[in-house]
Amino acid sequence: MGINERKEREKEVLQKSILTAAREVFLEKGFDQTSIRSIAQKIEYSPTTIYLYYKDKDAILFALHSEGFQLLASKMEVLNLVENPLERIKAMGRVYIRFAMEHPDYYDLMFVQKSPMNKLDEDHEVWQEGMSTFDGLKFSVQQCMEQGYLPFNDVEAGSYLLWATLHGMCNLYDRGRCKVLDEEKSEQIVDLAFAEFLKMLDAFGR
Repeated sequence: MGINERKEREKEVLQKSILTAAREVFLEKGFDQTSIRSIAQKIEYSPTTIYLYYKDKDAILFALHSEGFQLLASKMEVLNLVENPLERIKAMGRVYIRFAMEHPDYYDLMFVQKSPMNKLDEDHEVWQEGMSTFDGLKFSVQQCMEQGYLPFNDVEAGSYLLWATLHGMCNLYDRGRCKVLDEEKSEQIVDLAFAEFLKMLDAFGR
């Protein structure tokens, strides 16, 4: 292995170490308490070293947000085998909700926190991760419209409506806003609401 190859590998190892430390700090302390200094302390490097690889906290959190999208995509991939587009959308909803419940910190970075979007705004980039996920939903919604399963007039608006509904359910639960509900139902409310959501989709398809 040449000197340049070794340096490049060492750089990749350090970048992964920084992200691993950032993930651990984020899970342990939350978004607000995650800082370049706290990440540096975790890997026993100076903050200056981290700035050589990531220009700020937003860039690090964006990288973690991208990890989350990769994980979600890996769980969604098998749904391409579902031929019926309405059943595929239902399955996508189940996977989305399960992901939000099992990985609330990733979900928070992917769909709630402004920080990852700050990096995109500063670098004048498009949100490729979000667009790819949304395009998958739009594809299925378009098929549903063509086959008479959903009565939408606009694929973009219809897809946004479905996404916003699921996101609202997940985010209200994750943010502790379900305390207004009956105590016996509060822990199950996302599953109960999703079941009602599926009934609504089935009614559209009749």
